Amino acid sequence: MKKIHETIALVVEEMGYALYDVIEANEDGKPVLRVLIDSADFITIDDCVKVSKSLSETLDESDPYEHEYLLEVASAGAEHELRNDAEIARSIGKHVHIETYEQTFEGKLIKASTQTLTIEMKQKKIKEIQLLDVVFIRQAIVF
Repeated sequence: MKKIHETIALVVEEMGYALYDVIEANEDGKPVLRVLIDSADFITIDDCVKVSKSLSETLDESDPYEHEYLLEVASAGAEHELRNDAEIARSIGKHVHIETYEQTFEGKLIKASTQTLTIEMKQKKIKEIQLLDVVFIRQAIVF
């Protein structure tokens, strides 16, 4: 699995996307390789199709499974969790939901450092949040 993951990461990153996750599943007795991608922009269906075609060609050469398998490429999701500094950095300029030990905040992420996150909340109010206080952060949809 590690070799497959490395191969997938290389292809995805060479295409200008970020690899969010690789999930191996078994559905109806067939292996499914689910690849979730992300970018600083929003992922479209066309992005998924491009990555799927490229990955399919690359994986067909290395043939990671003995039997037939299904390759699925999808967006990490509109409200996916931000698990590390790179994912947080890609989310600058996007709307986020942040939970701390005591409060919950939503707003546009305008700055991220190793110690703080700065968001613009309603009425243009700027809020700086200590990263050590953050227990959960995800992208959020604005209605």
